[in-house]
Amino acid sequence: MSRSIGDGSGVGGIRVPDARGPMDAVVFDVVWLGPDGETRQPLTVAAGTAFEGVAPVRGFPAVRGQRHFPGFRWSASSGRHVGYESWLERDHAMLLDFDPEVAGYSSQPFWLCWHDGRRRRRHAPDFFARLADGSGLVVDVRADNRIEVKDAEAFAATERACGAVGWAFRRVGAVDPVFGANVRWLAGYRHPRCYRSQVAVGLLEAFSEPRALFDGVAAVGVSLLVLPVLYHLMWLQVLVTDLGSALLGPASVLVAAGDAR
Repeated sequence: MSRSIGDGSGVGGIRVPDARGPMDAVVFDVVWLGPDGETRQPLTVAAGTAFEGVAPVRGFPAVRGQRHFPGFRWSASSGRHVGYESWLERDHAMLLDFDPEVAGYSSQPFWLCWHDGRRRRRHAPDFFARLADGSGLVVDVRADNRIEVKDAEAFAATERACGAVGWAFRRVGAVDPVFGANVRWLAGYRHPRCYRSQVAVGLLEAFSEPRALFDGVAAVGVSLLVLPVLYHLMWLQVLVTDLGSALLGPASVLVAAGDAR
């Protein structure tokens, strides 16, 4: 479930103090790791950079006793491993990967730097995604009950910065448990190695009309060979069902939504 910040006046029930001066006058810089090392430019100059392919500006250390769980997951849309700092970020990285409008994404892509009228500030958004239409999307992940004033200020400033260069911005929190569980299952079959063209053709024919999952699989062949291809086609959203109402099972009704990719 995603939720974007409104006008920056409040996030998660927290009131954001006004800066000393209009936000419209704030100049935003970005700092990122380019081929020649650290690069800093005004955001309006750097907006055309392929941030979906940059290295993270912060690491993902794992130390004994820490309360969050960082790691890396392989992204089907980016074709490489992308880091995350918590399981909630991992879930939203998965959902970006599942989104057919996302052509690629990176984590901790840059530092956004500005002066809020009192002091210098910087914030590293959790993800930058390049959408299929070429536009950009910046995503910050934080549960509603963990947003402090400084976080709300940073999110509001990030939304304002994104708007100035035509990017979208989302602040996302908890993922719907049923939808998340279903996509997590399908993500296990996201790699192209799960695709078999002959089996895919049979599945598209079997599900040309709505049909129960196991009934369609039985019409194509041995389930052990057919199911990985079916789940891969569901990951590609070539075969579709309502992933938010119930957990996937033998009776889930699927239908073909288009040609296999």
